[in-house]
Amino acid sequence: MAWPFTKPAPVVDFVPDTKSLGDPTAELLELFGAIPAGTSISNAEALSVPAVSAAVRIISEAAASLDIRLKRKVGAAETDVTEHPALKLLTGQANGWTSGFELIRDLVASALTKDQGGVAYVTKVRGEVREVILYRDGVFTVDTDDKTGEPKYRLEGKAVPAANVVHVRGPFTKCPLTMARSAIATASAMEGYANGLWTNGARPGGVIQTPNKLGAEGVKAMLAGWKAAFSGKANAGKTAVLYEGATYQQMALTSVDGEFTASRTFQILEIARAFRVPPGMLFELTRNTWGNSEQQAKEFIQYTLIPWLRILEGAFNRALLTDAERADYRFAFDIDDTSQADLTARATAISTLIAARVLNPNEARDWLGMQPRPGGEEFANPAIDTAQPANDNQSQEAA
Repeated sequence: MAWPFTKPAPVVDFVPDTKSLGDPTAELLELFGAIPAGTSISNAEALSVPAVSAAVRIISEAAASLDIRLKRKVGAAETDVTEHPALKLLTGQANGWTSGFELIRDLVASALTKDQGGVAYVTKVRGEVREVILYRDGVFTVDTDDKTGEPKYRLEGKAVPAANVVHVRGPFTKCPLTMARSAIATASAMEGYANGLWTNGARPGGVIQTPNKLGAEGVKAMLAGWKAAFSGKANAGKTAVLYEGATYQQMALTSVDGEFTASRTFQILEIARAFRVPPGMLFELTRNTWGNSEQQAKEFIQYTLIPWLRILEGAFNRALLTDAERADYRFAFDIDDTSQADLTARATAISTLIAARVLNPNEARDWLGMQPRPGGEEFANPAIDTAQPANDNQSQEAA
């Protein structure tokens, strides 16, 4: 008689989810009591703080708004390349549902708000790029080698080569949003307190004091008479008449309330520091003047925008160009476009460069997006060089 037996269950390897205390997350810090419970804030909650969303938008949208060009080195000079599959993706459609503008904007926004940075997959056919796809969170993962820092990319659990990945990230292992999470959480808590204060009407406009005992019915009658006599636009500014020795005391904001307002302003400055955005660009205009506003705009371009543009250029060069192409080709953002808003300054700069023979008229016209004109390749100063006609009208009159 055969002994009954039970088929043994298959052995499944269990891979634990390991966390490093050398680079702890907010959850681990809270678990071990390093930070008080409740001080962490999710990315969605952080982006609901207006100063945070404004900082992310102004950096990402400014980067995406600039023209990107593909340069080719020919001898000692560089020329613009207009026909290249990768350039068409960045200036046109990155894929069937994402424009090049949206791709660049979302890559920078992800780098500002996610620790793994902005990651996009490049589809290539026989070495030629066909589309760039920015996947949602969790679909594309990045694991970093503990010793070398080399990233390992996985798309839906499958390893993909780094040559097919556009990876945009900041200088640290944490994004600016994570590094400023405490400051953002404080700003969010203050905003919630202020919302509750005014929504719930926690502070009355004034108090009516009387030496007599009115009782519940007497209080109702007094309030009803007060509202009937003085509430509404028609009764605004009327002289209040009180009876039975009653007095009215206006409620005013205390010094504590004033400090609360100053603290909210300080948190905006903290968020501006974290994202390296001038406070005026987050509409904190307390100390803004006509002079320093212009200086802040220049500092934003030089110290905030240009570093992110260089990161983008490097990521595009690595993933969208072949090894052979990288020897002569490179992507470059046209930083001159940052002067488009100030037409007077732009015109003065162009005129000065032409007069100094740094640019010729056709190069300046190309800068303005205009077609070249005959004779515009000459490097001459139109203010002192009378051998050349000043413009096309003079040339036609001479003829």
